[in-house]
Amino acid sequence: MTETNEPNNEQHLDFIRQIVADDIESGVNDGRVHTRFPPEPNGYLHIGHAKSICLNFGIAAEFGGQCNLRFDDTNPCKEEQEYVDSIIEDIQWLGGQWNGEPLFASDYFQQMYDWAVELIKKNRAFVCDLTADQTRAYRGTLKEQGKKSPYRNRGVDENLDLFERMKKGEFPDGTKTLKAKIDMASPNINLRDPVMYRILHATHHRTDDDWCVYPMYDWAHGLEDSIEGITHSICTLEFENHRPLYDWFLDALEIHHPRQYEFARLNLTYTMMSKRKLLQLVNNRLVSGWDDPRLPTLSGLRRRGFSPKSIRDFCATIGVNKFNSTVDYALLEHCLRKDLNATSPRVMAVLNPLKIIITNFPDGQADELDAVNNPEDESAGTRIVPFSKMLYIERDDFMEDPPRKFFRLAPGREVRLRYAYFITCNEVVKDDNGEVVELRCTYDPATRGGDAPDGRRVKATLHWVSAEHALDAEIRLYDHLFTKENPDDVEDGQDFTANINQDSLKVLGGCKIEPSVKNAESLRRFQFERLGYFCTDADSTPEKLIFNKTVGLRDTWAKIQKQQQNQQKQKQQKKK
Repeated sequence: MTETNEPNNEQHLDFIRQIVADDIESGVNDGRVHTRFPPEPNGYLHIGHAKSICLNFGIAAEFGGQCNLRFDDTNPCKEEQEYVDSIIEDIQWLGGQWNGEPLFASDYFQQMYDWAVELIKKNRAFVCDLTADQTRAYRGTLKEQGKKSPYRNRGVDENLDLFERMKKGEFPDGTKTLKAKIDMASPNINLRDPVMYRILHATHHRTDDDWCVYPMYDWAHGLEDSIEGITHSICTLEFENHRPLYDWFLDALEIHHPRQYEFARLNLTYTMMSKRKLLQLVNNRLVSGWDDPRLPTLSGLRRRGFSPKSIRDFCATIGVNKFNSTVDYALLEHCLRKDLNATSPRVMAVLNPLKIIITNFPDGQADELDAVNNPEDESAGTRIVPFSKMLYIERDDFMEDPPRKFFRLAPGREVRLRYAYFITCNEVVKDDNGEVVELRCTYDPATRGGDAPDGRRVKATLHWVSAEHALDAEIRLYDHLFTKENPDDVEDGQDFTANINQDSLKVLGGCKIEPSVKNAESLRRFQFERLGYFCTDADSTPEKLIFNKTVGLRDTWAKIQKQQQNQQKQKQQKKK
C-alpha cells in the first residue's frame, strides 16, 4: 500500500511476491510491474476483497510499479453507479492508490468487438444458435467429452454477418451467442467452445443502450489486462482452471500477454463472503443495508469502527498462499484491538446506570479532574472530567450480597473511582419492587487522583460519569450475524439464513457518557474504559449520540495462542 516503497528482501516473500521479484531480476517485461484490481460493480466490497486490494496495490507499491483500478462492468443487469462509488470510497479508505483515473471494461467494448471479428475471420470463433440449456448439455461433463455444436462449421462470412446483426440488436436475448472454436474433447471444460458474447437488450450504467452484445468475463479479462499493459494478473484460486482459456485468447490474437497467477481467497468464520448472498440479506431487509455493522463489507466494518490499518495488518498476518483455509474471526479482532489500543482515546461511559449520591460532597460543587487520553500515547495528553455530588456507575459493579471473589462495590466496602476518589457505600435505596435504585456513599477528599496518602489499598477501580454533566447516548452492541462458524452448514431444505443470529444486535437506550464526546465526528473511535472499543455511528448527532460497539477488550486470539504455545512447550519438555 501507500506506506511501503520497497520489499524487505531479508524477510520471506510470499510466492506471488517471489515471482514478481524473480521476473524483475530476469528482466521479464523489461522489469516492469503493473498490477490491477478488477472488481465487478454488482455489490459492495467485503473483507475478502481487502486481501486482494492489499496484494495488488501492495505489490505495485513495494516494487515501484503501478496498479490500475478497473471496473469489470460487462453485465449491465447487475451493475449500478452506486456500487462504483462505494468501491472507490472503500479502496481509498483502505489506502489503495491507483494509476491514473479509474478504468472500465466498457471503455474497451469496441476493441473487444473488433478482436472478436478478427477471431471469426481466422475461423476460430462462430455464432451459435444453441440455447443456454442446450449449450450446457453439449458441453459434457468431467467424465464425458462434449459434442460439437451443429452451427460450429458455419462459414466465416455468415458468422461475420450474424455477429454484426447481433450487435445491431436484430435478435432476441438468448437466441444466439458467439463462441470460441477450441476443443470439445478437452479435459478442461472451460476450453470446450466457451461463450465469448451473449445478447442482452439492457441499459448499461455507462454506455446506455449503445450495445446489445456483452462480453463474457473469460473473454474480456485477458483483453483488458493486455490493453492496459498489465504484467502480473493476480486472481483468486477459482480462476486457476480458467487460465488456459486466458492464455488461449491472448495467443490467438497475438497481443501483449500478461501472466495470470492465483492465490487462495479469504474465508472467515461466522462470515458470509458471497456477494449474491450479501445482496439477499440486504434486499430481504435481514440487515439495515450494505453498511450494516454486522456485515463483512468494508463499509460495514468502517461503520462498526474498524480502522484501515487493522485490516491491512490482518491481511499481512494471514499472508498469501495456494490452499484454501478458513481464518478464525478472532484473529481479525486481535489485529483490530492492537491498532485501537494504540490509537483510541479513552473515555468513560456507563451502559446500565446505577445512581450514586456522594452525601459528604458539597452541593452545587463540581471538581475538574485530569484524565489520561491514551496511556499508550503520551502525546495524546489529558482531558478534564467533571465530578459532582451525583454520579452513575455500572449496575453490574454493585452487589448487595457479593460472593467471595467479587471485589467491586458492596455495602460497607471502599473502592476507587477512576481518576477521582475513594468512595465507601453506606446505604442502599430500593424501590417498591425491591430493586436497587440508588447508593449513598461518602468520599475521601484526601484520595483525589486515586491514591490514599496513608497507603491503604482497594481491590477495585470503577468507571463512572457525573450525572449533572453526562450526555445521553444510544449504544448498539453487535455479535456475529450467524450462529455457526460456517453459515452454509444447514439442514436439508434450509438456506444460510436459517443460521442468522437473532441476538446479533442489541440497542441500549439511556446510557450515560462523559461530556468530552459531545462534538465527536462521525466514525470517531474511542475506548470506553473497562467496556471495549466503540465508535460514533454515521447517524450520530450532538443532539442524539449513537455509538457502535466495535470489539470488546478481551483478546481471545492472544489467549488461545498463548495456550497453544504453553502446550507446545510442555510437549517438548516431555520429549526431553
